[in-house]
Amino acid sequence: MLRRLIIAAVLSLALPVLAVRPVMAQEETSSSFLAPFPKGDVYSVAVIGDDMAEGLWYGLAETFATDARVQVRPKPIMLNGLMRPDHDEKVVALEEDLKRDPPAVVALMLGAWDRVSLRTAAGKRFAVGSPEWRQEYSQRADRLMKMMKRLNIAVYLVGLPNVRKFDANDDVQMMNDVLRERAYVNGMKFIDAYAGFLDENGGYSGWGPDLTGKIVKLRDGDGVYFTMAGNRKLAHFVERDLRRDLKQAQAARSVPLLGGEDEQAKINPGKAVVKQGGEGEAGAAVAVAGAAAVKAAAPSEGDQAADNGRISLKTVTPTGREDVVTLDIVRPAIPASVVALVTRKESPDRASQLGDVLVDRIASGINVMSTFTPPSSSAAGGAGRNGRMSPTQSAYYRVLVKGERLAPRPGRADDFVWPRPEPEPITIKPAFDPLETGSAEPPPAEEPPPAKKRRP
Repeated sequence: MLRRLIIAAVLSLALPVLAVRPVMAQEETSSSFLAPFPKGDVYSVAVIGDDMAEGLWYGLAETFATDARVQVRPKPIMLNGLMRPDHDEKVVALEEDLKRDPPAVVALMLGAWDRVSLRTAAGKRFAVGSPEWRQEYSQRADRLMKMMKRLNIAVYLVGLPNVRKFDANDDVQMMNDVLRERAYVNGMKFIDAYAGFLDENGGYSGWGPDLTGKIVKLRDGDGVYFTMAGNRKLAHFVERDLRRDLKQAQAARSVPLLGGEDEQAKINPGKAVVKQGGEGEAGAAVAVAGAAAVKAAAPSEGDQAADNGRISLKTVTPTGREDVVTLDIVRPAIPASVVALVTRKESPDRASQLGDVLVDRIASGINVMSTFTPPSSSAAGGAGRNGRMSPTQSAYYRVLVKGERLAPRPGRADDFVWPRPEPEPITIKPAFDPLETGSAEPPPAEEPPPAKKRRP
């Protein structure tokens, strides 16, 4: 009897766990960082943080102003750092706001106001960057991130950029290390803004290239905050990762196990599950494949069938062991219409001209080959019908690809021949032939003959 009671107790504890496992497995199978099916098919983005996060909000609002998939909230949510005395109350109030209207995405940027010493309840102070300070800063950041993780919010944690003062810049790098570690532990994405605003020497500069490559002023005069152009560049780093995750979420929408029937009907209308109620049925689910079955078209004459292949490459690992890597070469089928378009200028009476092969060696010793078909070389000088030469004979290819040095032309800027050749003497031809006497005087003009007198 006691044995049966123990078995019953174990089963009662195991059943809830087994019921939750399929849901957890379904969430783990999704490779998308964002939820594939947001509320209303729109990703609501909330910006949370200090004054620097407010500038980030301006840049994101301008960036996604014309994107129907992303909606940036009208104003940022202010949270003035993690080291304020009222931090716990701020986090509780923030959690209540997020529960009332949970966003799908949060761009979190903190730290501009966190360069303050830590004061304990006993009145003891710890300097910025001390082990005690780092431990408390890590715990507060972890508490904030876990709160957002419980609400199933995708968080992009934006790191601090470099600043002008050297001592403050060291503190910025220290805080970025702590925030990066806690972001990775809690499954959030860390946006490294520090490297995005370094100059060519790895230091601070108030000027730099904007999104168009033009050198503009990016930082304010205080050496901390950004101008409007700097805010747009700061938002670009978040936009880059967010758009990449949007594509992954869009691809995850096609997985049949994700989403309910209504959500699947939005992306697969032809395979929606429709409930039909009958007299003897209470609404059985009937799968509708579509209005009509689409038959695969038979291959037409001239189509090239798929010809897939496989090659094996031998590589040497850093430990010296030889490893074989197998690559699948996919050659898809080519319709006859595409073949006819490519070969429309070829004549069946003459063979096609072979192209020039360009070979380039990339990493791991792999050769990449490309083929260029030059024009006909029947004309004089190797030029074709249109007067063009082969791509491999052009000056662009010879100088920038092969690294050759073009022969200088006489008199051109790259002609450094020394000593300079003597110029040919200039001969001036006189306007008239010289007389036999050697005089350069022009011959006298002949007088016209006298006019004849007319008779009256």
